[in-house]
Amino acid sequence: MSSGPLLTVRDLGVSFTAEEGVVRAVDGVTFDLLPGEVLAVVGESGCGKSVMAMTLMGLTRFPNARFEGTAHYKGLELIDAGEEELRRIRGAEIAMIFQDPMSSLNPVMRVGEQIIEQIQAHEGVPATEARERVAQLLDRVGIPRARDRVDAYPFELSGGMRQRVMIALALSCGPSVLIADEPTTALDVTIQAQILHQIQSLRDETGAAVILVTHDLGVVAEIADRIAVMYAGRIVEQGTVNAIFYDPQHPYTWGLLGSITRVDRARPERLPAIAGLPPSLADRPEGCHFRPRCPHEFDRCRDVPPLVARIDGDDDHLDRCWLPVEEKRERREVRPGEIGLGRKPGAAAA
Repeated sequence: MSSGPLLTVRDLGVSFTAEEGVVRAVDGVTFDLLPGEVLAVVGESGCGKSVMAMTLMGLTRFPNARFEGTAHYKGLELIDAGEEELRRIRGAEIAMIFQDPMSSLNPVMRVGEQIIEQIQAHEGVPATEARERVAQLLDRVGIPRARDRVDAYPFELSGGMRQRVMIALALSCGPSVLIADEPTTALDVTIQAQILHQIQSLRDETGAAVILVTHDLGVVAEIADRIAVMYAGRIVEQGTVNAIFYDPQHPYTWGLLGSITRVDRARPERLPAIAGLPPSLADRPEGCHFRPRCPHEFDRCRDVPPLVARIDGDDDHLDRCWLPVEEKRERREVRPGEIGLGRKPGAAAA
């Protein structure tokens, strides 16, 4: 595996002009994606996760959109790349599994035809060869009687199978980067686990890097290598799975972790919840955006905290919180190891 980043995103900003004013959906997002790595981007609905992901694919270029920052993929700047350049890499080198396969797949085209169309658009192979590849892809992603399903319409398949078709479509040209935007939404728990296992297995087989966008920290515990926690358009904490689960540093991350359902303990009357509501992206609080909902707010929180490493010797664990590290460890509601989801580190972090 190469040691250099495959995708480098720096200070990415995405704003939309709307009736209520300027909506800043993504605000200064910075991260690297290494070859073969799974980066999970988590946060509540409306925090900018999907807008960030679709911007990397060039799918938010609306007349009312404005972009800042850079996103470099193999020497190509994605943010201001031309449409012809984007068409060349979209689907072939950077592919996306969308949130709702029923609205993403063409309902009047057979699923095999839709995958064949992409293969031929990027590789120009004969239709018979492309059809054979589609059958192999559908079998590879775990669809039973794959050759028969090539000629099926989306409405003839279950939700889980439609999502597998989306995975096959995304993998059809062997991309280097796979973006999965809420790939388990509206699926039952058993199918969710199967889809996540499928993505992990295909990552291991193909070596593709994965950006997994989700609102649920629980689903990324076993599949992700690193986690970026987003709130109100900003990344508020970023680190390895072990760092986030065993030594979380931001109060918002504590809230997300504390709201995960536990199956190994007595069921509480109510799960803990983060007080208040996320702010409007058109009218965000000054300073730390989480400040109005944070029980640990103090005067300095009215200044914008930078995303930096605050733990000595751990430059890979970044957070946006002014509280001193030792004070965080005393105040936080979630204690190391209590979640029991992330892979255990060699030694306790706190």
